[in-house]
Amino acid sequence: MLWETVKQTLSSTLSASEYSLWIKPIICVKESKQHLEIACPDRFFCAWVRDRYLKLIEASLNSLSGSPPSISLTVSDTIPTPQPEANGSGQLRLPGMNRFKATVRALHPGYTFEQFMVGDSNLLARAACRAIADADPAFGNNLFLTSGTGLGKSHLTQAVVHQVMHSAPQTRLHYLTAQQFSAEMVKNIRENTMEQFSNRFIQGCDLLLVEDVHTLSGKTKTQEELNNILDYLIKSGKRVILTSAVAPRSLNGVDEDFRSRMSSGLITDIKAPEYSTRAAIIRCKAGLGRLSLSDEHVHLLAEHLQGDIRRIENAVMGLRAKASLCNAAPDTDMVREVLESLVNLDLSDRKNLNGEGIRELISSQFQVSIDELISRSRKRCVTFPRQIAMYLTRKYTEESLANIGGLYNRDHSTVMYAIKTVSRDIVQKSSVRQQVEMLTDKLGSK
Repeated sequence: MLWETVKQTLSSTLSASEYSLWIKPIICVKESKQHLEIACPDRFFCAWVRDRYLKLIEASLNSLSGSPPSISLTVSDTIPTPQPEANGSGQLRLPGMNRFKATVRALHPGYTFEQFMVGDSNLLARAACRAIADADPAFGNNLFLTSGTGLGKSHLTQAVVHQVMHSAPQTRLHYLTAQQFSAEMVKNIRENTMEQFSNRFIQGCDLLLVEDVHTLSGKTKTQEELNNILDYLIKSGKRVILTSAVAPRSLNGVDEDFRSRMSSGLITDIKAPEYSTRAAIIRCKAGLGRLSLSDEHVHLLAEHLQGDIRRIENAVMGLRAKASLCNAAPDTDMVREVLESLVNLDLSDRKNLNGEGIRELISSQFQVSIDELISRSRKRCVTFPRQIAMYLTRKYTEESLANIGGLYNRDHSTVMYAIKTVSRDIVQKSSVRQQVEMLTDKLGSK
């Protein structure tokens, strides 16, 4: 076969290790006078052969035939992926590739795409991260991901790393936090090795993931260095994922050029999960922990464990511990006990809550009269307590949107806007979250 002859020619041209890793695994799928189709183990392998060896293969064909066939590369799952060679240091290195020092922070074994629950709140973020992990340009090569604490930023970034290390281990990958980047930069400045530091990210990187870039606020030198690295990588078509607690436009203490560079790709956020996603997460966590929960118990947990996903994890862990101590399956009392410890709300008293009672509490806590709350005033000192009151009434009573609006001389659309605003601020602003938690405590003691 023509392909076997080409392989023999290449074996005398390349080093034994390089030929064994990159050429020997390739198989011929179809062969004719006009066309030669060859197959590789995976997409990364295929791309590497196309970039590094296709011209060499074409030259070999030209030397063997006066009218060489055209060549196409495809992927075949039946070909085992070859393993890289070990260098003297015990590290794995691929023939034909320069040595490079990868940077990968500690990974959580459960932070994979398979264990990430997808819902309306995170659908775009998950799809974009998966595309970048698979080197699929559908969402571009540059992603800026934002969310509040505990909503899944680290889960998704680590899922990307897990996926890349599994499907394309040859990828030159750097995954670290912005604080780690800053600390390493300072260390290299002191050791007068900044050129090596920069080259490690510029010349030796196919995929860069930097978490929590909001922590670089005010760090001018670090911003400048990272900006230069991002400039080179983005212009070179490399893949970049940045995460932050806030969107680029809301970052304080950040150079405008750096802000613009971070904003050059897709910007998306992860919101707090809606009820259906929370229920799916609870079922998943319970299943992984071999904890049997009824639909009623899942509903009770999902209804009250809003916001931070870590609360859900803590609740499931608490139920597992209590069930183990009692040597019995979780019952409703056990679920309520765990919930009360996490959300500081006495669920047995919730039926006594009503819109008027919440309005009175808000009036006394914010020192705003009820007349002001139901007035048309748009002052911040009035609109903020009013929105909090609407949010809490919707969350802890059975009042309809229209009835809640009636308590404040507003229509249902204003109530919906208030609920959306407070829900967003709880995720993004710790001060709002703390005030809502304090008010929730007081509702539970009423």
